[in-house]
Amino acid sequence: MTALSTRVKICGFTRKEDTFNAIAAGADALGFNFWPQSKRYITPEAARHIIKSLPPFIVSVGLFVNQQRDEIEGIARCTGINMLQLHGDESPADCEGYSLPVIKGLRVDKDFNPEVLKAYKDKIAAYLVDAPSMGFGGFGGFGGSGTSFDWNLLRGVSLSLPLILAGGLTPANIVKAINIVKPYAVDVASGVETAPGIKDSVAMQRFVALAKGSTVVL
Repeated sequence: MTALSTRVKICGFTRKEDTFNAIAAGADALGFNFWPQSKRYITPEAARHIIKSLPPFIVSVGLFVNQQRDEIEGIARCTGINMLQLHGDESPADCEGYSLPVIKGLRVDKDFNPEVLKAYKDKIAAYLVDAPSMGFGGFGGFGGSGTSFDWNLLRGVSLSLPLILAGGLTPANIVKAINIVKPYAVDVASGVETAPGIKDSVAMQRFVALAKGSTVVL
């Protein structure tokens, strides 16, 4: 068995200075939200300006919700992102054929069946699980509201692909969440913000330190 430090993705950047504070804190991946209805939406042009200034070995991820393939590929070319996060109602077939690796966002509620993940296993690079949300604050039912779900629903679930845990994570609960779910990586946005899209450098430092201090045994 191999013990791995938990990877950290921080999502929803709108300011260049915040991305560099995240990198200094030790984040492995940075997320940019290209869904226009999000409070953390960033234009492709603004994201390109930030991404081209990032140092090597930092992964940039573009988040999309039920957007057309041509639009997604165009934004990918414009911005230089490294990965796609499809966070809407995309079917397994919808996740195939992209020029970049795909992370598929899936919502977890009390009726969640882990078997649904298996349909995507040959189509994507990783799963991302989030809490569903409605109304102001989230993605209109697609997650992103800063609320968590019952992590015990994923306790002991065996998967063939890396699992990224999202939804309501903060410096106060990240260690508990990792101990229960044992994810490959964690994803945070509102849990390290002072306002949507505005990151708190101290909170990012605490979150990353706590997450990377927790190990996952594979």
